[in-house]
Amino acid sequence: MQLELLAPARTKDIGIAAIDCGADAVYIAGPAFGARYAAANAIGEIAELCAYAHRFGAGVYATVNTLIEESERPAAEKMMQELYEAGIDAFIVQDPAVLELKLPPVRLFASTQSVIRTPERARELEKAGFSRLILERQLSLEQIAAIRNAVSCDLEFFVHGALCVCYSGQCYLSEKLLDRSANRGCCAQPCRSTYDLTDADGNVLAKEKSLLSLKDFRLDGHIAKLVDAGISSFKIEGRLKNASYVKNIVRHYDMALNAFIANHPGYSRASLGRVRGGFTPDPEKTFNRGYTSLFIDGKRGKWNSEDSAKAIGELLGQVAAVRGNIVTLDGGKKVANGDGLTFVSGGVEVAGMRAEVVSGRDITVRDASSLKKGMKVYRNFDLRFDRELEKNMPQRLIEATIDYSSKDGVTTLRAHASEGFEAVLKFEDTAETARTPQTAEETVRRQLGKKAGIFDFSVGTVEWDAPRFYPASQLNEMRRTLAAKLEQAIVEKREKALPKALNAASLTFPRPPKGEVMRTRYCIRHEMGLCPRQKPASIPKEPLYLCNSGYRLKLEFDCKNCEMIVIL
Repeated sequence: MQLELLAPARTKDIGIAAIDCGADAVYIAGPAFGARYAAANAIGEIAELCAYAHRFGAGVYATVNTLIEESERPAAEKMMQELYEAGIDAFIVQDPAVLELKLPPVRLFASTQSVIRTPERARELEKAGFSRLILERQLSLEQIAAIRNAVSCDLEFFVHGALCVCYSGQCYLSEKLLDRSANRGCCAQPCRSTYDLTDADGNVLAKEKSLLSLKDFRLDGHIAKLVDAGISSFKIEGRLKNASYVKNIVRHYDMALNAFIANHPGYSRASLGRVRGGFTPDPEKTFNRGYTSLFIDGKRGKWNSEDSAKAIGELLGQVAAVRGNIVTLDGGKKVANGDGLTFVSGGVEVAGMRAEVVSGRDITVRDASSLKKGMKVYRNFDLRFDRELEKNMPQRLIEATIDYSSKDGVTTLRAHASEGFEAVLKFEDTAETARTPQTAEETVRRQLGKKAGIFDFSVGTVEWDAPRFYPASQLNEMRRTLAAKLEQAIVEKREKALPKALNAASLTFPRPPKGEVMRTRYCIRHEMGLCPRQKPASIPKEPLYLCNSGYRLKLEFDCKNCEMIVIL
């Protein structure tokens, strides 16, 4: 069984970096109709990304995952044809209307925005012709397994990155408050704003808190369980994230998947080549709001991002003393000149500063007036680590073997890599006979058994009726020629999986009841210890309300299904 690590690509260059760091596939938006309006890419850029990815047998998936208006259908159809011609391997779509377009022969993946959290919905989407389903993030392993038992298509699941508080595809908060639709790629993220929480009598239970903001997802410790539940594609969120983030997180999960495969025979990666050397990844050092495994084990925990909806970074320690603009920390982590430091001021506001001069535990900053003894200080930018990500990139190479045979004046070199890829170089050989057979064979093995292009060659068999002497330059040219032929074989032999027959007749996009702008497994009552099942000392009078800038959002609690509903 093949396992896929799927990485985000805001741009072509970030997509290439993801491939270099171990991604088996990347997902990227075209010029329009992607659910991140700030992450559009030209067709030509995507064509270049496809050409690079396909050298390693890696895939490129185009996101066409917004709701498409009737007047936009011709433009969407034209763009999808152009993306197909550019080389993409699948479309990730949300709108059932896409199935009614004249589509090129390529697979369709149902976006998580398609509301996929039950076996019934999964069967409906598979029947409509989707080759893969990208599941809701707020599912447990048990729920994933139930969906796996209901369908035969591929299942994809997010394993890392930012979390929407609402069930995917059914958040209308941004649209209702700010006329910016999440399902049209324009979410303003009001869930990351601060709110007051009041009870029915107007009592303030919490003031200016990021009550709808979740921590970031992290499931590197759940790979084996996810595979067992039926997941074959492991997705990293982040089509608005920078190159440093993508490199770091992709490399981390590349290593996690390889570790799983090493201990579980029968599994392999969905692309060719393995990543070697380079920086050591550390998910704590790039953008995160703190981490959570959410509901994956079927249990609730503290999911709120707490101090802030922004990324405050890794904890360095507490302020031990402040003397003018010199801050002394009590933590043991080393800080460097140029590092970005953060702290939470006023309860929720994240303030930042740069470390100007570092001397041991003493850090000189421009203005330390807001820092007080005992405050926690974090690092949201590690200059040395960022430079390491940029300058010490790993190398991705495909292991291949060259077999050499020379008989009756004809020499044949046969190069082969995994998955049955092969290239042959055959020619009439006029090289002179070598005086010392052992030295001749050593030369052949040494010069052919090197790196060339994206391949790391080793020499298998060497057979000849008479040992031949070759200059090193000639053997190097043979190796380079084989590398070019083998790469071409990989690109040409890459078979595009044919799409399933489409049947959109009964497929609809689920709409919530009138007034409901959000439904979520996250529960503010539970986070605050006010859930009746937690047996709090007192329960506030309901309904509860979230208040912000004149808006008043009513909270309802569906305890039977353990869900919170936001009403406007």
